[in-house]
Amino acid sequence: MGHCSCFGLWGWRETKAKNHDDKYAKKKSKSQLSSVCSKVNSEPTLPSSAPIVEPNAENEGKTFTYRELATATNNFGAESFLGQGGFGRVFKGQIKNSQDVAVKQLDLTGLQGDREFLVEVLMLSLLRHPNLVKLFGYCAEGEQRLLVYEYMPLGSLEDHLHDLTPDQEPLDWNTRMMIAAGAAKGLEHLHNEANPPVIFRDFKSSNILLDDGFRPKLSDFGLAKFGPTGDKSHISTRIMGTRGYCAPDYANTGKLTVKSDIFSFGVVLLELITGQKAVDSSRGHENQYLVTWAISKYKDCKNIKEIADPLLRGQFSESTLKKALEVAFLCVQRKSNCRPCISDVVLAMNYLTSHPYNPIESTNLMAKDPQMGDSPTGTKRILHKDLDRERAVAEAKMWGETWRERKQMQQCSADGVNR
Repeated sequence: MGHCSCFGLWGWRETKAKNHDDKYAKKKSKSQLSSVCSKVNSEPTLPSSAPIVEPNAENEGKTFTYRELATATNNFGAESFLGQGGFGRVFKGQIKNSQDVAVKQLDLTGLQGDREFLVEVLMLSLLRHPNLVKLFGYCAEGEQRLLVYEYMPLGSLEDHLHDLTPDQEPLDWNTRMMIAAGAAKGLEHLHNEANPPVIFRDFKSSNILLDDGFRPKLSDFGLAKFGPTGDKSHISTRIMGTRGYCAPDYANTGKLTVKSDIFSFGVVLLELITGQKAVDSSRGHENQYLVTWAISKYKDCKNIKEIADPLLRGQFSESTLKKALEVAFLCVQRKSNCRPCISDVVLAMNYLTSHPYNPIESTNLMAKDPQMGDSPTGTKRILHKDLDRERAVAEAKMWGETWRERKQMQQCSADGVNR
């Protein structure tokens, strides 16, 4: 996969330590999906030699009867109703072992059908990661199509960003960056660990669910596709996705790559930073798309803090805000080969989450020296007291880059960003 050289601006190109908690045992199985792949990914079909992760006993989905799920959800009653999406209605239920679950019922008159149902069962049966929602089982009885997931008590990321109720507390900066970092790790598993790679194709804030610790998990794999293998650079498929999140190169050509997901991630990161919706006609025709609005706002505003979500009430580091915007803008570049790969995005987000905002320390430091708040060195002293000398020197070099190098980065963005 291509790598945009300008993404090395912060010196993130380092050996990435693997976390044993994020690794899972893999087994090769050529026959596991041979009968299913032609139905799910007929454009193109999976190569017969492609190694597939074989689900173990813990990860295998259970087949539920319709009666069991009706009982679990109080006959799909209004008191169990959680919400509705493209697939259909979602209900909270409790299965026999007192496990809370979310039951998603296919809307028989909706746009999605058996194919999307099959894709979701297939994908979530094969893929297992802390940042992917867990599938407990499914029901395919008669015309009924239902999916049974782990219950995510805090709902979707969208619920915590837009149209908040008066009694709802907005997400703070540190939580927003933690959510973005976790979602990026979920995508990294799909792109780099799954074999063949999986393109999510519908990455958006409503498809990022949150557990009771605001830990994110990707959900709704109905539009997912197996990515290109061998020497193929893309797969050609009908254009699907959500307006405002869909990469322009995919929307214009139907050529799908993992970089399409990177664009969508950039849009979600902009949502987290700005609090704005991916598409909002109230911003005017020219700025109805968040990407266009954010770029225009970034160029025009005299104070970068103006682009941040007002609900943050200024509780963030300005230098970290700038870095987060850089990541987002690199992800939403119009030219797909200028977008970073997911591994670089994960490194970037790890960098941002390692610089948490501390309002107490920030206030104390600003009281001593008001000019330090906007200084990269000052921010480093606030957030990196325990850094060793080598990393401190590396950060000093990072911020000592010449303006020529920064101009090159800006030129790359100017050539490729979706205007």
